[in-house]
Parts: sequence; C-alpha cells; structure tokens
Amino acid sequence: MVAKTEIHAQQQTLPGTERLMEPQAIFIRDDYRGSGKLENKVALITGADSGIGRSAAIHFAREGADVAVTYLSEEEDAQETKRLVEAEGRHCLLIGGDLRDAEFCRDAVAQVVETFGGLNVLVNNAGTQWVSEDLTTLEDVQWEQTFATNMHSMFYLTKAALPHLGEDDTIINTTSVNAYIGPDFLVDYTATKGAIVSFTRSLSNQVVGRGIRVNAIAPGPVWTPLQPATLGAHDPQMLEDFGADTPMGRAAQPCELGPCYVFLASLDSSFISGQTLHPNGGTVVNG
Repeated sequence: MVAKTEIHAQQQTLPGTERLMEPQAIFIRDDYRGSGKLENKVALITGADSGIGRSAAIHFAREGADVAVTYLSEEEDAQETKRLVEAEGRHCLLIGGDLRDAEFCRDAVAQVVETFGGLNVLVNNAGTQWVSEDLTTLEDVQWEQTFATNMHSMFYLTKAALPHLGEDDTIINTTSVNAYIGPDFLVDYTATKGAIVSFTRSLSNQVVGRGIRVNAIAPGPVWTPLQPATLGAHDPQMLEDFGADTPMGRAAQPCELGPCYVFLASLDSSFISGQTLHPNGGTVVNG
C-alpha cells in the first residue's frame, strides 16, 4: 500500500522539475518484481524525464525493455531517468526536443529504430496544462499550444511509429480523468484529453487487424512536476492537500501508474484494444 502523501502549497515554472518537488515522488515500489513481460522489447516514452513517464520507463526496464525517452528541456531530470533505467540493466536513449515539431517527432522515431533496431511500444505521455477560469479570457495562443503539445504531437509520433510496429506491438496514450469529469478551470486541457480518448478508439479500429493494440490510461491526480508548475504557479494553495477530493482521499504516486503501462504494453492485455484504464483513486466515470 502507498501511504498518503502530504502535499502543501508550492509552485514552479513550466515545464517543472522533479528535484524541486516537496515531497519527492515515488517511481517504483521496492517490492515490485519484474518477470520478463517486456523482455528485449523497445519502448519510446514521451515526457519520461519525470512523473508518470519516468515511472513507466523504470517499470518497462525492470520488465526487460530498452527505453527511449523524449523530454523538452529538463536535462537533469532526463539524466536521472537514464540512470534509473540503466540501473535495471537496460539501455536508455535520451532525445531532447519539442514534440510540437513534426520533424522532431519523425527524427525521434528514426533515432530509436537506428539505435535499437526496431520499436515495439509507443507511449504518448507528454502533456501540458494552464489554468484558465474564464473561456473569454483564454488566449488563442494558449488554446493552440495546448492542442499542439497534447494532441498534435501524438498524431506526429504515432504516424511516424506505425510503419515500425507489428503483431503484438502496442500504443498507449495518456489521457486524464478530466476528460470525464470536466473541471471548469482546465477547459483547453480537458478538450485535448477528450480528443485523446476518441483518437485511441478510432486508431484502435484502424490498426487492430495488424495485431497492434491501442489503449489509453486516464490517471486521476498524480504527484508530478506538472502540478506545482501549473496549478501551483496559478495559486500555490491549489496544491494544499492535492487529491483529497478523490474517494481514496489522496493523490497517486507515479509508482501506482507504472504497472498500468506494463499491463497494456505486455501480452497480459492481449485481448484489450480501444479501451481506457482508470487509475484515479476510485472516481467512477462510466467511460
């Protein structure tokens, strides 16, 4: 069991940094035992310098996969992810750049294939958000940049990755509980997360005949650098007891999300595609 984390008011600036978080996040349970579920697979995980993406990377490595990690500018955090993956005895490729750039996305996939000889798992995890409590004051550029980061990059990367994927390979997209509950202060972010759910369902139908599974994960509140860099930057008090409104009364640690990604990346989910997992602390969304 993961104990409740006491989170207090704090703030950062985007894109956020793991080392500045108080308390520090937990990425993998000490008692998590790998069993070769991803032995010799190759995974590309976006936004894996920190948070949920880092947890997925460590879990994948413990299950036997080599991992490529994209990040925007958080070099120190990315190097720490690499260290943690390599501590599991696997290889880690770091690729820094802006996922809003289609050419960068194509190049990232090409680097992974050239380095590791193929690609089996694509995790579209990178995302951003800004708080806006009034649609009439939400700047056009913010709306466009939120979609560029959260949705357009997913299209670019998936388009580039698909020619390299085959039977039993997988795509996992990170959406959010917010796509189902609709918080009033994150309209643009919530709209992108709803689009990701629909993208997942439609793409699954398109590629399922090739043996490629496409699923999504919709986390509830998770303690990652995005929170102090967005909610905290808007109002540090928004983080006071972050996650207390879930039925479990707390936010998740990233270590509670990593196994979800392992499940969808491995043959444990061989009869699941077009679906969304809901690790959200007990919130019932009927989605």
